[in-house]
Amino acid sequence: MTSLGDPSAVRKSVLPNGIRVLTEAVPQFTSATLGIWVENGSAYESPELNGISHFLEHIFFKGTERRSAKEIAEAIDGVGGILNAFTGKEYTCYYAKVLREDLPLALDVLSDLFLHSTFPEEEIERERGVILSEILESEDTPDDHIHVVFDRAFWPGHPLSLPITGTAQTVSGMKREHFLRFLSERYRPDRILICAAGAVDHDWLVAQIEKSFGHLAGSTPPITTPEPAPKPAVSLIERDLEQVQMVLGVPGLRQTDDRRYAAYVMNTALGGGMSSRLFQEVREKRGKAYSISSFLASFRGTGYLAVSAGLGADSVVEVVEIVRDELQKLVRAGLDGGELARAKSQIKGTILLSLESSESRMSRVAKNEMYFGRNVEPSEVADAITRVTHDDVVALAGALFSGRMSVALLGDVGQVAIDDALLSPA
Repeated sequence: MTSLGDPSAVRKSVLPNGIRVLTEAVPQFTSATLGIWVENGSAYESPELNGISHFLEHIFFKGTERRSAKEIAEAIDGVGGILNAFTGKEYTCYYAKVLREDLPLALDVLSDLFLHSTFPEEEIERERGVILSEILESEDTPDDHIHVVFDRAFWPGHPLSLPITGTAQTVSGMKREHFLRFLSERYRPDRILICAAGAVDHDWLVAQIEKSFGHLAGSTPPITTPEPAPKPAVSLIERDLEQVQMVLGVPGLRQTDDRRYAAYVMNTALGGGMSSRLFQEVREKRGKAYSISSFLASFRGTGYLAVSAGLGADSVVEVVEIVRDELQKLVRAGLDGGELARAKSQIKGTILLSLESSESRMSRVAKNEMYFGRNVEPSEVADAITRVTHDDVVALAGALFSGRMSVALLGDVGQVAIDDALLSPA
């Protein structure tokens, strides 16, 4: 039996100023991944400053008191490492993956850009153009943009509906003083955690972090947002495209919901791969879509389960009917024994494969800390998956699929007729 992790490998220390330092030591790894996480993302932004978390992530790499943008890149490229960052709806991460002997260099570079970036005006303007191009590229990529369309309609007026990159209008209006004020308010020790996985020594890292980050002080002002209220909606965006992109969804679960393991199993069987119900029924049996899958989007206070597909306009209504019928089959009959076993095995296999990467281990440990406040061992997840029963799936399906679905369509949708009956339980 393959081990799903050593419970003693994950350690956590909290600096006097509140910064959390977590490590998962895997001595046999030749690499280490170090990430600086900030519990801040587009879900905590105002409509006027939508996209500022993502913009700020970009300009951190544009020069420090010690290094130019080129020198930042050269430092990690020169040892064959990876230096990158990403922004989500609820967090931002700056990370580096390097060989074990280069971890001190990675820490020095990340600390430098995080603590000593200068945000030059000319670099802000240059990067503004890059981000505006990124927004246009996303809008020109239908299978990406459809998710922005769906979120806007699903959570109208709530920060979760805002696109992570912002809009051309909001990005064009951001100035250096906005970034500095946002940084001073949000990048406080109580919202920062530093996580490393792979070939790393916890005590060494804590000592180094305290030297570099120990001077930071203060806390983030309370961020109040309204309770997310999903709204069933139909969004039809006409575009001259060869295919229609579709996202069809229902309210789901928050990150910490006790039913999440049943949701993982149900989602995997429904649309989690080539053997899933939707892929087999829609693509293999009927040939109605090139791609179709289901996914879970879960956040602190809410979430959704959705199905995404690329298909011809003349197939939209039929595919929506198929999805609706498959959801109702789960309500009535759940999963058969073979499906239940395959879904569980698939999830456990994915967990095992993720353990081979220091990057995925680092991300898992950090997200567990942010959402659960503790380490959730892979073996704990695997055991919880094993315990999911047919009745658990039926109960969850009944709770999630009893209301009207929301749908967003992007493409040649002028002749597509979506009515309430089509989106309501059969």
